[in-house]
Amino acid sequence: MFPSDVASAQAFSIFSSKANAVYYNPAALAQDGRGELTGAILHGEADLGYKDATGAGPSSRRLSDEPSQQLILGLKADASDLLTTGHPIYLALMLGSEKYGREMLAFESQTTRDGQYLTYGRNPLFLNVGAATPIWRGIDFGASINITLNNKADLDTQLETSGETRYETLEASAKPTYRPIVGFNMNWGETFCPDGCWMDNLQTAVAFRGYSKTETSIDATPNVPQLINTLPIRVSDVIQGYQPDIYSVGVRYDFGRVRLGFTGEAQMWSDLEEEFAGDTVKDQANLQFKDTFVPRVGLEFDFNRSFMFTTGVAWEESPLESNSSQDVNYLDADKLVIGMGLSATFQNPPLLAWPLTVDLAYQYQQLDDRRFDINTTQAGDPIPDSVVTDGEVNVFSGSVTLKF
Repeated sequence: MFPSDVASAQAFSIFSSKANAVYYNPAALAQDGRGELTGAILHGEADLGYKDATGAGPSSRRLSDEPSQQLILGLKADASDLLTTGHPIYLALMLGSEKYGREMLAFESQTTRDGQYLTYGRNPLFLNVGAATPIWRGIDFGASINITLNNKADLDTQLETSGETRYETLEASAKPTYRPIVGFNMNWGETFCPDGCWMDNLQTAVAFRGYSKTETSIDATPNVPQLINTLPIRVSDVIQGYQPDIYSVGVRYDFGRVRLGFTGEAQMWSDLEEEFAGDTVKDQANLQFKDTFVPRVGLEFDFNRSFMFTTGVAWEESPLESNSSQDVNYLDADKLVIGMGLSATFQNPPLLAWPLTVDLAYQYQQLDDRRFDINTTQAGDPIPDSVVTDGEVNVFSGSVTLKF
């Protein structure tokens, strides 16, 4: 999402008090009462394919090298004045759009003879809205909703034998889907020793992000006069993007100028088997998935009041158990994720009455080697019998945040 997430390999994301908290852990919004307005840009460059193959096809091939860009806007505000009790409550929203808004309805789902990667794709448009409030000494609670769109199109037309159409009727619609996210934060010192002790700098967090999926359904009913009355064509429940149920637990300790953080995520990918069984494009693949655990470790270091360095590392296990998937030929592998970033805060920027923060971050993802069997019923040029995955991803991110 934001450069801080990229730099720490998401190890500190569960503790972030910025607008991105509505995605990772809404309760963290209550950690800082100041309002914020953030604009972020993310650019990813993937070089994915296979480096070795056996069989009659090519011995190596690059399958994905198209860059991806994301524009993200976040807003956080103190809404305590909305209540007569004066109890603190904080609201936030975040909007993300692929390719700076030019691909908000972009869609692609395919079978392939050469192979395609499972976890690198598009999430064209999303919106997160959430709130947080303190509920007891050092304990905060937050909840949010992640909103995506499911698309549907219906086409009725008369098809001439020449290939031309006439009397067309086309209807397209988009329906929102909602993903719940809840979280708790606890500062151990405030909760168990309000007079002060070593636990003042110890913080834990737990969060749950419900699964979400983006689908497209297409119904076409062409007819050919004096030849075919109706020819129903239905492409239903095609999954464009999927995120599983995720359970997260994080621990952070503040040593003063240095902060260490650890986050563990349990990701429930096994539920995706049932989803793909109803996917018109990929149902023949009989894909199998497993639940995974992702450990993330991060470090923050303050050079001084204005500059902070962040780094993190994570090991992300592949959820794809299948080494062969007919016609779909999905590829995936375990990957090592390493990030680093720099944050600069300007306390008295020109023309602004509030501090301004600029964040820059870089992340490198290295995919592990893994062998897959290529399985296709399509005729054509010779293809490999099996391949060994190979690839890397470079991610760059930058943001500007105005606190008020």
